[in-house]
Amino acid sequence: MLVLRLLNVVAPAYFLCISLVTFVLQIFVFIPSMFRDPSTTPLFSPALLHGALFLFLSANALGNYVLVIQSSPEDLGKDLNLGEGAEVADWLDGNRSPGSALPSTHFCRLCARITQRHDHHCFFTGNCIGSRNMRNFIMFCLYTSLACLDSLVAGMAYISATLSMSFADPLAFLTLLPHSISQFFSGALLSSEMFVILMLYLWLGIGLACAGFCCHQMLLILRGQTRYQLRKGMVVRARPWRENLQEVFGKKWLLGLLIPVQNVESSYRRQKEK
Repeated sequence: MLVLRLLNVVAPAYFLCISLVTFVLQIFVFIPSMFRDPSTTPLFSPALLHGALFLFLSANALGNYVLVIQSSPEDLGKDLNLGEGAEVADWLDGNRSPGSALPSTHFCRLCARITQRHDHHCFFTGNCIGSRNMRNFIMFCLYTSLACLDSLVAGMAYISATLSMSFADPLAFLTLLPHSISQFFSGALLSSEMFVILMLYLWLGIGLACAGFCCHQMLLILRGQTRYQLRKGMVVRARPWRENLQEVFGKKWLLGLLIPVQNVESSYRRQKEK
């Protein structure tokens, strides 16, 4: 448990550090290298368009990241009826009275919070993912994956121009790291160039992981199921996939795709109003 709590603190700091490094490389290294002659660059040059795209992806990723943290399930425990004489220890042991709480409600040991429709505990946000922040979490994963892909392409273009190499051969990227390590220790490669090459593989790994996690999460949403229910083998009520999507993304789903907004149409709020 101590290791998990430590990871819950280190992982968000690690993510913010990677985000800061990515932003600095994009703004101060990759994008300026795309300008051949800034005085003659047209308004809609590839460099400016790439910069605008990167800022759009980064703003959405960071905005949804903040909303995942702000949409904390911390206050759910104040509104839920845990049952007469029920204590937090009952939630830790899974002993809940019938009808004492909303369905799929779970108490997390790490953040000591009660979450309705608990999905999992995300270490990179230090928060539990449930009905209130599921949409923002999916948007965070989606835009993080796209931002990593954008940084990967820009970094490969920068390395290709700096080292005068071509990535037309698919094996060129796979063999880039071992060749770069040998050239770095032989003194033929600068430390800044080696750092960018290492970041290329880091962006690839983070991008693929976020994309895969996002796709798996969408499949569970279409089935109306959470990761916690899947892990515990809980049976879920069969509903049309459109209703399952609307429960998570709300009616204004298109707005949430373009800008980071908080999902105020969660099922918890609707049940609370009833």
